[in-house]
Amino acid sequence: MMEELEKQKREVLAHLEAIGRLKSPEIKRAMLKVRRELFVLPEYKEEAWVDAPLPIVGKATISAPHMYVIMLEAVKLKPGERVLEVGSGSGYGAALIKEIVKRGKVITIEIVPEVCEFARKNLKRAGYKTVKVICGDGSQGFPKEAPYDSIIVTASCPEIPKPLIEQLKVGGRLVAPVGGISGGQDLIYLEKTKEGIKTENLGPVIFLELKGKYGWRT
Repeated sequence: MMEELEKQKREVLAHLEAIGRLKSPEIKRAMLKVRRELFVLPEYKEEAWVDAPLPIVGKATISAPHMYVIMLEAVKLKPGERVLEVGSGSGYGAALIKEIVKRGKVITIEIVPEVCEFARKNLKRAGYKTVKVICGDGSQGFPKEAPYDSIIVTASCPEIPKPLIEQLKVGGRLVAPVGGISGGQDLIYLEKTKEGIKTENLGPVIFLELKGKYGWRT
């Protein structure tokens, strides 16, 4: 099975390179190294490298490989940076981030206890013991470890939560899906500069809703 998964992984990454999605050698290296099959439910292990979202615990999902590429390409992480991921999901995204920032700090926060524990166990099993997993309301960020060089939000919000913008360093970058619960979402890139906030719409996406004080009240 390992050989087949490796083949599927390389095929997906080659396709993403061919269509211009995957450009960064650092992101490619991270995706080649992190074993995605360790972050899915056992019954989906053979489908780990299908380029589509898969269900995990707590009605959550692990996003499709191409979505991680899009978000990581947008924020342009660098070694040594401090990164907050809002919405831990399976833990796969945090593992990719850790591979890119190397000795930098990675904090991932998840509001659903069952999902939080799933991410924590997966990261530990995959060898990412220095990733800090927090069970809590990520819509409020995590002030204790702020400020951040980058924040990646993996659930759709009505608007980018103000606490997350406040917890960014000047020069910091953030990416988040913004829009309705059932559709009409756009992936928004935000950069905090000395002059103010700059944003860019990276195109339509579909994510589950962000829960918490600054998320959707469901």
